[in-house]
Amino acid sequence: MFDIGFLELLLIGVVGLLVLGPERLPRAARTVGLWVGRIKRSVSGMQREISAQLEAEELRQKLAEQDRKLNAGLDKARRDVERSVEGEPSRREAASPSPADTADPAAHEPVEASTAPESAPPASADKDSTPR
Repeated sequence: MFDIGFLELLLIGVVGLLVLGPERLPRAARTVGLWVGRIKRSVSGMQREISAQLEAEELRQKLAEQDRKLNAGLDKARRDVERSVEGEPSRREAASPSPADTADPAAHEPVEASTAPESAPPASADKDSTPR
């Protein structure tokens, strides 16, 4: 911050001793020390706040950049899906046969299934045949 060497401090001390005298110099030095400490703490607090704000701004910029990239990727994917959906109906029409093209109309009728197996004996006959 300031480039104050030993000789400058010695000169300030001698001038202070001559101006203030030996009785008031220690109290004045203590007061100056307290003020310098407060100023240093204030400056370091401001530096911390400024650096925190800069870091927050950098994070906001990175977040905005990632958001732009994500939106660009989503837009590209949406366009790809829209293109594939727009081109799909012509493929469906070519792939699915029309009802008039089917040769066997019975192929579309439902098949009835029997509910009981043919080889199983009735359940009531099982109870009657067991000896008591």
